Amino acid sequence: MQNIQQKIASQNWESITESMHENGFAILSNILTNAACETLKADYLSPNLYRKTVVMERYRFGLGEYKYFNYPLPELIQNIRTSIYPKLAPIANAWMKALNINTVFPNFHEELLKQCHENNQLKATVLILKYGKSGFNTLHQDLYGDIYFPIQIVLFLNEPDEDFTGGEFVLTQQTPRAQSKAIVLKPKKGDVLVFTTNFRPVKGTKGYYRVNMKHGVSEIHSGERYTLGIIFHDALN
Repeated sequence: MQNIQQKIASQNWESITESMHENGFAILSNILTNAACETLKADYLSPNLYRKTVVMERYRFGLGEYKYFNYPLPELIQNIRTSIYPKLAPIANAWMKALNINTVFPNFHEELLKQCHENNQLKATVLILKYGKSGFNTLHQDLYGDIYFPIQIVLFLNEPDEDFTGGEFVLTQQTPRAQSKAIVLKPKKGDVLVFTTNFRPVKGTKGYYRVNMKHGVSEIHSGERYTLGIIFHDALN
């Protein structure tokens, strides 16, 4: 597990921070090994790891399936979650300051979870998603309660154009009094996408203003697509 922590620590966080401020997202390349990706996919069939399965079509969320992990999280996921959070907290706090929002996020993840638990947000929000042909995910935001962290990550477990076609990651940006902008991303197997959960600041002529963002997945044309989403706050009990 030290290897994954070293990979996260050795990333160019100055460049990542700049990308988050300018675009609301950043891609970290080759964080997961092929073996780690295959293990996470194989674990999809281990029912003891999960607290809930959601069939997306039933709730009009899209077409596919996802499962929420139970605590304790698998060691790899726990290490990624706790190692990357301290790198993202300064970005989140800079956003709050720019938008004059009276919120300061703690430096370490366990302190954020303590705030969640004091608000009765006790359930793990880390999830693994599986899509087959024609699968998709509608545009949404992952909030889960009053205590939420404004940045999350997705781990990509398949190789696009080899394991599946279509299935691009889609972000939409809604600027006030303007049409929405669509951003289409295609990370590779083992990559980690960092992106805003619900909004980010954008600098205008009169200072910073809030731009709302949602994310989803375009239709899969063939094959299977697995991703693992890490949300840093917990969900209401």
